[in-house]
Amino acid sequence: MRIIAGTARGLKLLSLGSLDTRPTLDRVKEPLFSMLMPYLDGADVLDLFAGSGALGLEALSRGASKCTFVDKNPKCRAVIEGNIKKTRFDEKSVVKTEDFARFLNSCAEKFSLVFLDPPYKAGVYKDCLKLLCENNLLRDGAVIVLEADADEKFSENDFLEFSLLKERKYGRVKLYILQKSHLSQ
Repeated sequence: MRIIAGTARGLKLLSLGSLDTRPTLDRVKEPLFSMLMPYLDGADVLDLFAGSGALGLEALSRGASKCTFVDKNPKCRAVIEGNIKKTRFDEKSVVKTEDFARFLNSCAEKFSLVFLDPPYKAGVYKDCLKLLCENNLLRDGAVIVLEADADEKFSENDFLEFSLLKERKYGRVKLYILQKSHLSQ
């Protein structure tokens, strides 16, 4: 696992090396970040269910201004902090060891880009989207990247007040790029 592009390009990242996390593969990250290029410069990023922090760190490497990494697993926190130190993004990073709902209900910041990559089959996608909206945590035009198992089915209702910008399948992974609908503001 490595940073693909930007200021930290080529740096190898630490990982948990267990089945508890499922790092986003480079073959998925490359096209994902190509799609996200218009949204990265100066972005305030939330990497929810961060694992190793690879997605948030890639965003920082490509021009995001700040990233908040959230994972309830203390082992993930140690790996994320190690990766932040390796990439020298200390000044741009905040790490929280909290359950997603507790964090989203107590957060006072607004984000322009959110990575939502919970454990597959956890069934929390809709809850996360709902809390992001209810707690007014998104900037105008905010984009959400939802990563799910390719077999997981979603209806338009599952995306609540978000518009589906793109949907891509890469093997066992399906990516959904969502944007808050302007009509719902």
